[in-house]
Amino acid sequence: MNYLRLLALSLALMLAPSLSYAVDKVRVGVLEFGTVNWELDVLKEHKLDAANNFELEVVPVASADAATVALLGGAVDIVVTDWIWVAQQRAAGQDYVLFPYSTAVGSMLANPKANINTLADLKGKKLGVAGGAKDKSWLLVRAYAQQTDKMDLAQAANIQYGAPPLLNEVMQKGELDAVLNFWNFAARLQDEGLKTVITVPQVLEGLGIQKDLPMIGWVFSEKWAKDHEKATKGFLTASYAAKKILQNSDEEWARIRPRMKADKDGVFMALRDAFRAGIPACFGEKQQAAATQTFKLLADLGGKDLVGDVKELPQGMFYSGFSLPACP
Repeated sequence: MNYLRLLALSLALMLAPSLSYAVDKVRVGVLEFGTVNWELDVLKEHKLDAANNFELEVVPVASADAATVALLGGAVDIVVTDWIWVAQQRAAGQDYVLFPYSTAVGSMLANPKANINTLADLKGKKLGVAGGAKDKSWLLVRAYAQQTDKMDLAQAANIQYGAPPLLNEVMQKGELDAVLNFWNFAARLQDEGLKTVITVPQVLEGLGIQKDLPMIGWVFSEKWAKDHEKATKGFLTASYAAKKILQNSDEEWARIRPRMKADKDGVFMALRDAFRAGIPACFGEKQQAAATQTFKLLADLGGKDLVGDVKELPQGMFYSGFSLPACP
């Protein structure tokens, strides 16, 4: 009898942790070497998932397209992507929603020897553009150049499209006069002595659009969020807490520096400062109105190739089950 009681007690102790601490697993699809990993590393290091009653599982993906395919196929629960993709999916009958992740976008930098101080100075110059002809930042820059200088940059400059790291390499070799690249690649060029011609937030402001508009966010199914309400809110709470740590702690940046592939101090600090600048401080009606305004502008410029058959930003695409502080 004592043996049976001991066996029962042993089994109870073995099962107790799984019964007492059973939590939802949140699978996040992320580029293997993407900047999102920095935040997720902090989240795990400080056990913010356990503190908020979920278990984080990071699922590496090969590309941004692979991430959204994984989300559509149910292989992951959450990815980071832009609200244009969400708008297309909602227009097609899907229920994806977005919660703001970052306001960090691209910048245009130029070789100081190229004498490029404004967009008008790009006429006849070699300009590298990341993301292709339908890239959102590129379309916004084109719209701004048309508004300020009555110039179509796609025709006025010698455009070379390419992958972000390749464009940085070509720029460093002096084979381009200027480059429009994503924020983290632009940050790396700052240490090479290139000067900033204009940033996408400056372009947005020049077009009369709220400059602190988050262009990308955490994206997930509305049904999944309802079925896993505690895990969803827990994840977004943990994400914001991790951002706060990165906003305030230089020591935390020193800890994750190996992940950043930033050997030079100048590159490290540029990446750190750009990430911090992109942390959304608030989100509200102004930002949602700005998203609607920006979407219309992009739809007019990019057409069906960019936004498909969507004519305007669908209602309900921003997740309302959790909120950032209200904007003043």
